[in-house]
Amino acid sequence: MSLNTDKIDDAVLALLYRTLHDDDRAWKGFDWEALNRLHEKGMIRDPVGKTKSVVFTPDGLERAKQLFETMFKD
Repeated sequence: MSLNTDKIDDAVLALLYRTLHDDDRAWKGFDWEALNRLHEKGMIRDPVGKTKSVVFTPDGLERAKQLFETMFKD
């Protein structure tokens, strides 16, 4: 079975938005492969480091908000 990693990345990005704090940070408790793909796509800054959160890029923050509202709001 092959996985659609773009759909996985969209879901992770939307869920990262749910943990938004300090304007553009989100808790990084997700799969490292997905976080690395989001970094490669320009949605978040480099997730590697000791901090427990990642920083959205401006484009990533906007996309995350749109995905979150589409996927999880009534």
